[in-house]
Amino acid sequence: MGIFDKFKEAALNQFIEVIEWLDESGNTLVYRFPVYNQEIKNGAQLIVRESQAAVFVYQGQVADTFGPGKYTIDGGNTPILSKLGAWKYGFNSPLKSEVYFVNTKQFTDMKWGTANPIMLRDSDFGIVRLRAFGGYSMRVVDPATFIKQIAGTNAKFETEDIETQLKRAVVSQFSDALGEMKIPALDLAAQYKELGDVIRSKINEDFKDYGIEVTKFYIENISLPEEVEKALDRRTAMGALGDPARYMQFQAADALRDAAQNEGGGAGLGAGLGAGFAIGNQMANVFGQTMQQGQQQQQTQQEAEVPVTITSEPSGAEIEIDGTYEGNTPSQLSLKPAEYIIRVSRPGYKPWERRVIIKPGTAKTFNAILEKE
Repeated sequence: MGIFDKFKEAALNQFIEVIEWLDESGNTLVYRFPVYNQEIKNGAQLIVRESQAAVFVYQGQVADTFGPGKYTIDGGNTPILSKLGAWKYGFNSPLKSEVYFVNTKQFTDMKWGTANPIMLRDSDFGIVRLRAFGGYSMRVVDPATFIKQIAGTNAKFETEDIETQLKRAVVSQFSDALGEMKIPALDLAAQYKELGDVIRSKINEDFKDYGIEVTKFYIENISLPEEVEKALDRRTAMGALGDPARYMQFQAADALRDAAQNEGGGAGLGAGLGAGFAIGNQMANVFGQTMQQGQQQQQTQQEAEVPVTITSEPSGAEIEIDGTYEGNTPSQLSLKPAEYIIRVSRPGYKPWERRVIIKPGTAKTFNAILEKE
């Protein structure tokens, strides 16, 4: 090979003819195509695969974004690059630009959890410390915004680089949602889905400016302190939930029973029988009061209004309860236990309608996902 051929080969190697990226890692969000000391040849082929986007950045400015497909890079299909002056010497000259590939697929099974207990003010137990964990799925919905706001100029940006930030946002919104929804500790296990929908909506409001969307969010477990769980088991067994006075009465009856069981024989027999009669009278009084208070409590619960939270995606939709306008989403209403028809509507979207049954003493949350017409 002569010296002229070597110069020709070196010149050709300075120009990129095919731009593509095959993700073999499974966790890469952004990959910068290597163009160091090289220029993109006019007429080069750009290959963008499914669940990818290619973003051209020229002198620090996002110039063009390409979705899945095969493209020939020239001045005709890159008007913004042309406007920015990337084609300095006409469309037949090479192009100097950075190219970022953004992975737009859903990243699933990402984990979250509370590093420290969350404080909850509960109507039954007062201040309660909660721990929780679960998972979520996320994806990039605005590649250009994601690069500008999050990834920056990194040659490679992976899920681990943003996971900590996402976890903090999740835990923060989890705490806020618990405080706003005021779900009793006893009812949390039955509200995982509703609580998760509210948290996902809140997270997406925070992250829409970063080009990210949380597509799924779920709660695997919310755990109470051991002493509270023991108290729950004890009170459930006695049928005295939510009433400390009745709980103390049952404990007094248990103490009398234990005292009778500890009486010795002979002289202590009469005392034991007396204690036994005392226990019988005490238990009769306790159960009589329990039945009466239980009936009163049931009647009060049937008449008491229940907090009902209604949200929507997007927010700002009108809420109708049995045909009556009740405000716009997000909104917290108070409804008496009964059957209702909830309708959520917004111009340009299909109405969301559900027939629901509101039960006594159980807070409810509904998140209406509105689809465009």
